[in-house]
Amino acid sequence: MAAPPPRRQAVPTGRGPLPRPRVAGGGPPATRRSPQSFSVRFFGAGLAAAELMTCYLGLEIGAYHALADSGPATAAELARRAGLDERMAREWLEQQASAGILQVEDPEQAPEQRRFTLPPEHAEALLDPDSPNWIAPLVVMPIGGMASVLPQLVAAYRNREGLAPSAYGRAMRDGQANLNRGVFQHQLAGWISRHLPDIEARLHVPGAAITDVACGSGLSTLELARAFPLARVHGVDLDPASVDAARRRLAETDLGDRVSFGSGDAAGSGRGADGPGAAGAGEGSLLVCVFDALHDMSRPVEVLRACREMLAPGGAVLLMEPSVAERFTAEPDDTERFHYAVSVLHCLPVGMSDTPSAATGTVMRPDTVRAYAREAGLEAEVIDVGHLFYRLYRLRAA
Repeated sequence: MAAPPPRRQAVPTGRGPLPRPRVAGGGPPATRRSPQSFSVRFFGAGLAAAELMTCYLGLEIGAYHALADSGPATAAELARRAGLDERMAREWLEQQASAGILQVEDPEQAPEQRRFTLPPEHAEALLDPDSPNWIAPLVVMPIGGMASVLPQLVAAYRNREGLAPSAYGRAMRDGQANLNRGVFQHQLAGWISRHLPDIEARLHVPGAAITDVACGSGLSTLELARAFPLARVHGVDLDPASVDAARRRLAETDLGDRVSFGSGDAAGSGRGADGPGAAGAGEGSLLVCVFDALHDMSRPVEVLRACREMLAPGGAVLLMEPSVAERFTAEPDDTERFHYAVSVLHCLPVGMSDTPSAATGTVMRPDTVRAYAREAGLEAEVIDVGHLFYRLYRLRAA
């Protein structure tokens, strides 16, 4: 077995703050064997999870926005601004200060007089969707989405069945929609320009077409349209609620003459509100994109086969998928640990909610992508873009 790749240099990723380095007692179980060290590690994980829940609470009740918009506040002032109970507001403020998220001006003052501040760098990470350091989706997604379905997940695992995407609700859908916003806004166009220059040049010719498969709420679709102002872009997704959100987002732009959205099954089974799969609206596309979604799909080979059929001559299928190691190791880096956790809680159950299923999961290694592509009549080229979370794959007709 080959040695695992070295850890990558910590650089801004567009997907939020970087994973923290390992700390004493925080390593994987294989390197920490005493009951005491495991207990310490587990306590740290529980503390982090509990604090993440309080951050989710702060986002949902508008407390962070109240502090960012109107400045430092006592408990009474925050309660008035956000419409909260004063005592509950004070407890949340003190907890946030103890967690190092808020600052308190004078901790020696009486509880009712203490004033709390949200530092601007923390406000950016929590509240600014245009910042490459925006981390809020990673708070909303696991706490508001995944934690809420834990009883259903227990039943799904016990019953040897998947869990439908709709079970995860609005918080999960919104978290997923925003998770890659920074990547799409700040990096996607540059990646295409650098790594697919032949495709990029042709996308600036009038009449070029792009299909965005599994487009979700349309963030990637709209960014593709902005990056290539002469291209027609069509987004398709199996989830009607996501497509409705994409159409509402489109209505707020001036891109309506070049962008469209449809609801359908990209695997071509004929299910979907807008007809048989993605193929009709996507035929003759120079670029067919599947961003951070193939590993969620029950029938990835069928989806890739449909993508191949959409391609114009000389076109390419572009995948963005987790940048996991080539092979399993018991001591992966923190990003792979994250991908495994997300897989257990969401991606694998969702992928197994429809049968038959490839049951891929988030940790889809390059050999798996190559195998899926080969079966679909495509050849896969692995593209390392230097991102902590993602790599690209360019697929050509074999």
